[in-house]
Amino acid sequence: MKLGVPFLQLPIRFDAAAMAAEIEAIGEHAWRPHPLGYPGNDALALIARGGDPGNDDVSGPMQPTPHLERCPYLMQVLDSIGATWGRSRLMRLSGRAEVTSHIDLNYYWRERVRVHVPIVTQPTVRFICDNAQVNMRAGECWIFDTWREHNVINDDNLARIHLVADTVGGDGFWQHVASGRPHDRMIPAWQPQFFAPVAGAVPSLDYESRNVPTVMTPWEVRAHYAFLLQEALPHPDLPRVQVALLKFSRRWHSLWACYGESREGWPRYRDALDAFSREIASLRVDMMPLANGIVLGDALSSWIIEAALADRRLDADPEIRRHTSPPQASYAAPVTGPSPTFDRPVFIVSPPRSGSTMLFETLSTARNVFTIGDESHRLIEGLPSLAPAARDFDSNRLLAADATPGVARELRARFYAELRDRAQRGPSASSPIRLLEKTPKNALRIPFLAEVFPDARFVYLHREPRQVLSSMIEAWMSGRFVTYPQLPGWTGSPWSLLLVPGWRELIGQPLPQVVATQWRTTTQLMLDDLELIPRERWSVTTYDGFLADPQGEAQRICAAHGLEWDRSIDGAVPLANYTVSPPDPQKWRRHEAEIASVWPSIAEVCRRAESLLASRST
Repeated sequence: MKLGVPFLQLPIRFDAAAMAAEIEAIGEHAWRPHPLGYPGNDALALIARGGDPGNDDVSGPMQPTPHLERCPYLMQVLDSIGATWGRSRLMRLSGRAEVTSHIDLNYYWRERVRVHVPIVTQPTVRFICDNAQVNMRAGECWIFDTWREHNVINDDNLARIHLVADTVGGDGFWQHVASGRPHDRMIPAWQPQFFAPVAGAVPSLDYESRNVPTVMTPWEVRAHYAFLLQEALPHPDLPRVQVALLKFSRRWHSLWACYGESREGWPRYRDALDAFSREIASLRVDMMPLANGIVLGDALSSWIIEAALADRRLDADPEIRRHTSPPQASYAAPVTGPSPTFDRPVFIVSPPRSGSTMLFETLSTARNVFTIGDESHRLIEGLPSLAPAARDFDSNRLLAADATPGVARELRARFYAELRDRAQRGPSASSPIRLLEKTPKNALRIPFLAEVFPDARFVYLHREPRQVLSSMIEAWMSGRFVTYPQLPGWTGSPWSLLLVPGWRELIGQPLPQVVATQWRTTTQLMLDDLELIPRERWSVTTYDGFLADPQGEAQRICAAHGLEWDRSIDGAVPLANYTVSPPDPQKWRRHEAEIASVWPSIAEVCRRAESLLASRST
C-alpha cells in the first residue's frame, strides 16, 4: 500500500524477549526457505491459507498455523495491533545477508499494509525504503510504503527475526496509524504503549476469508485505474490510455450489471479483458513510467488483467478452481518428447561466482520470459530422490538416468507453480512457457536437465578463471554461501558453493585447493556435457563481454534462443544480488599468491575453455 511517508512507527511496543522465547520453543524444523529461494532468507508461517504452514499462497481463507497456536503472546501482539490478518510469518535474515530490493506489485499488496515487529535484531540492520532508512529496534512496531522500492541489509554476523504480518487494517489498527510517528519526525512526549504478556490469555483473532475477487467490481476497476493515472508520469500517449481505460470500465460495468459474479458471464468477461489487454499493448503502456519507477503496463496487468476474473489466476480459491478449467499443463507427458508446457527453456550454466546472477537478472526482464525469481536449490533438492542426504552426499551431479518419468513430472510441476514474468504475473494456460533458470549447481546437471526438458537450451557464461577463483575464495570466507553446513565427514569451514564429485579427497586441503578443484571439476564436466548437445541448442558469452556491451549481448543471446528483448540498457548493469564486493578486473590480485599456487592444476581446463570460446565465436 502507498503511504504518505516511507516509514511510520505505531504507538505500541512489545516484549521482544518473550516473543523470542516462544519462537525458540517451536524449534528449527519449522523454518522453511524463502518461497523464492533468496539465500539467507527463511520463514516460519504463522497465518497461512487453510492454516497450512507449507502453503505460501496469498489468496484464499487464512487461518492460524499450529505454530501460531503454540505462541499465545504472539497472538496477543497481533490482537493488540487490532486488524484483520492475512498471510503472516516470522521472517529470518541470516548474518551478512539482505532482502532483494523490490516494489510490491502483486495485486494482494495493492490495499494491504505490511506490519513489522522486530524480535531479534541488531543496531546495524538497515531497512531501506526509497531514500529513507531506519533501524527498527526490538519490540517496536512499524509499517512502511510497499509502493516504493525497499530492501533490508543485515550487516551483522547474527540473524535478524521480524514478525511480518499483512493486513487490510481494522478499527484499532487505523487508530494506531493516526497516532503514529513518521521515521524522520520527533514528536514531543510521544511514547509507545507497552503491551506485556498476559499469562493464560489466548485472544480470538480476525482472519481474511475473502481477499481476491471472483469477478472484480466495476468500482474496484475504476479505483485501480484512477490511482495508476495519478501515479503516471507525463507521456504523449497517456490521454489515449485514459480513453481506453474509460471504455473498458464502462463495458465491464455493463457486464457486471448483467451477470455479477455468475459464471454464465465469465466468457464475456474474458473477452473484455482480452480486448482491453490487446488495446493497451498497442498503446505501448509497457514504456510508460510511473513515479516509483515501474511501468504502467505491468501494474495494469497485475491489478486488473490478471486479477479481475478468478479463472485467470493460478492461485484462485480451490472452490473457484473446481468450477473452472485448470491450466492445460500435462505433466504426465513422456519425458522423451518435447514438453507440452515448456518451450525451449533456457538454462544459464557456469561455475559459481562467474556472474550468472547478473546475466540472469538482466535476461529475466525480457518480454516473454518466466522465472522462479531466483535459484532452484529447494525445487530440485527438495525432491526425495534428489536430496543430497538420500544420495550419501555424493555430489550435485545429476545424469539423465536420474530424470525418471515421475521425477521429471514433479520437477516440471514445481517450476510451473512458481513461475512469474517481469511483472510478477503467472503464465497463461494457453501459451507455451519460456523458462529462464540459473543455479550454479546446474553446471553439473546438464544431462539431467536435457532429459527433463528435451528441448532445453543452454547459455555457457565464461569468466576469466583468476577472477572466479578469487571470488570463490571470498565467498567461502564470507560465510554467506554455505550450502551444506553439516556435511558428513567434512572438517574445514562449512561447505560453500556447489558439491563436486570427489569432494571427500579435499578433506584437510587448503581453501585455494578446494576452490580450484570446484572450478576445474565443474568446468570439465560442463564442457563434456555441452559438447554432446547439438550445437544450435547452446551458446556462449563472457563476463567481460557482457559488462562491456550489456545491451548488445542481451540482444544476441535472446536472438539465439528465441527470447523477446525489448528493453534498453543505458550505462552499466547494476550489481547483482549476491555480489560480495564491487567488480574490478584486478581484484583477483588480492589472492594472487594463492591462485598461483593452484594454477597448474587448472591450466589444462583453462586452455580447453578458451579453445571452445574461440571456436564458438567464429
